[in-house]
Amino acid sequence: QVQLVESGGGWVQPGGSLRLSCRISGSFFSFNGMGWYRQAPGKQRELVAAITDGGRTNYGDSVKGRFTISGDNAKKTVWLQMNSLRPEDTAIYYCNAAIKVQLYTAYTQKWGQGTQVTVSS
Repeated sequence: QVQLVESGGGWVQPGGSLRLSCRISGSFFSFNGMGWYRQAPGKQRELVAAITDGGRTNYGDSVKGRFTISGDNAKKTVWLQMNSLRPEDTAIYYCNAAIKVQLYTAYTQKWGQGTQVTVSS
């Protein structure tokens, strides 16, 4: 069974940094891009950052210049470096990946269980 295993959330003061990681575990044929989304209480889930298997990146407007996404295809892992964190970054962060389980199946979106990031003084 394919799973996205996340780590690295926690509490940090405003202006601090955190690094999230997400690894795809289990047996599958291929994946096509990974990313991070977040959801704050009472708000919709939103894109934080995404990276294609070719290394192209995309960021949500609110995190540009502060967050950096990177990945290693061989390790099936993506990282999110979060700097200059603000209280409004507080949310549950979810890892996402488009995964093809077998050769003749379509890519489907898989989600991690979520990791809490809290930014407060």
